[in-house]
Amino acid sequence: MIYEEKLQNVSVLGAAGKMGSGILLLTAIEIAELQLKPENKTKRFVINAIDVSPVALTNLYGYLKVHIKKIAEKKVVVLREVYKEYSNLIDNSEIIDQYIDDVLKLILFSSRIESAYDSTLIFEAIVEDSDIKVEMIKQLLDNNNKNPWFLTNTSSVPISELDSKANIKGNIIGFHFYNPPAVQKLVELITSKNTNKELIEFSKTYAKNLGKKVVPSNDFAGFIGNGHFIRDLLFGIQMAEKLNKEMSFVESIYAVNRITQDFLIRPMGIFQLMDYVGVDVCQKILQVMNSRLGKDELHSTLIDKFISRGIKGGQNPDGSQKPGIFLYEKGIPVAIYDIKKKDYEHIESFKSSADTKLGKLPSIHKPWKIVISLNQKEEFLSKYFAELKELKTIGSKLSCEYLINSKNIGLNLIKDGVALNEENINTVMLTGFFHAYGPINSFLE
Repeated sequence: MIYEEKLQNVSVLGAAGKMGSGILLLTAIEIAELQLKPENKTKRFVINAIDVSPVALTNLYGYLKVHIKKIAEKKVVVLREVYKEYSNLIDNSEIIDQYIDDVLKLILFSSRIESAYDSTLIFEAIVEDSDIKVEMIKQLLDNNNKNPWFLTNTSSVPISELDSKANIKGNIIGFHFYNPPAVQKLVELITSKNTNKELIEFSKTYAKNLGKKVVPSNDFAGFIGNGHFIRDLLFGIQMAEKLNKEMSFVESIYAVNRITQDFLIRPMGIFQLMDYVGVDVCQKILQVMNSRLGKDELHSTLIDKFISRGIKGGQNPDGSQKPGIFLYEKGIPVAIYDIKKKDYEHIESFKSSADTKLGKLPSIHKPWKIVISLNQKEEFLSKYFAELKELKTIGSKLSCEYLINSKNIGLNLIKDGVALNEENINTVMLTGFFHAYGPINSFLE
């Protein structure tokens, strides 16, 4: 019963953000499942959607309505059973509309943190800044006498740090959704040595009910996902900086992005991925990791330069990609920002020259979208990378260097105690980043 009790009054902080909106949607659907059970008809469930921007909250309502409808349409047969006693609901469209209304009635929209003072469960999806998170949690603890549990969506700040600084007494857990939460199946579950055991069990049940795949991560800044991605990104930046001695800046960015997408068969290149995450978000994660992990120098002057020029990337409210390192047309990169010229240069003006310098792809190359669906994927990948290794072109050489470094990053995450084993590393990159293969592999051996 503790599961239902904790979900009777829930708050999502940062509810109108790209992560918070997905968390809100999933949680509202889960709470609706509970509310619609016959034995819970007399109980009151509520979820507070809290965000500092009233305008964003208005847009959030539209987002929720659209996506709740999509969910309802997929399970209309189940909903017919749920609403079988409603004699006025005949057509599927009427049942769907009723479900949308029932879910939305659970949600209270607010721009005031005071709305969370009665909540027993609080999701935190605000800015990736430890001090801001701690200040907000402290305010809630000072005014909330319900002994709330906190599920933080932080992707880099250690859970033990938030616990100790805010004096939460173990009632906080890292529940790191991947973007977008409504689609991504992966959740990194991060616990500290003080984490409440009941909260851990609750989180596992909650993740299971949402249909998520849980990978445990130990409590080190960046955890598994960003622990790998950020180091992978820094290696890509270093590679581009070396290439910049032989080719133009935009060509070097294009070359490394193509190596990490086409040559390594990934869903997008490393610089396009940085745009997707947000250049400013990557900078913030680097700052968090660099100040807490003494082993590596985790910093990039190139990222700092991009930020100083206002190049931030990220997504618009409708999910479309904002300009970043790349300029986009219908989601496709068409130009690259030149740091020296302070303007975008169209890819078509140098693409042919850069591709010639990289050299050809292996003869059996297939795009990522096809490779992930192959029945004998591992066999194909083994043959592909064997051929890639033998090409001896610049593109081949750099791709192999990248692949080896990516593997070493994963192995070091295990060595440093961040991840428990190779399977967890590979699962995060396969599921959370949609890679066609895990970084810890034997393709080049």
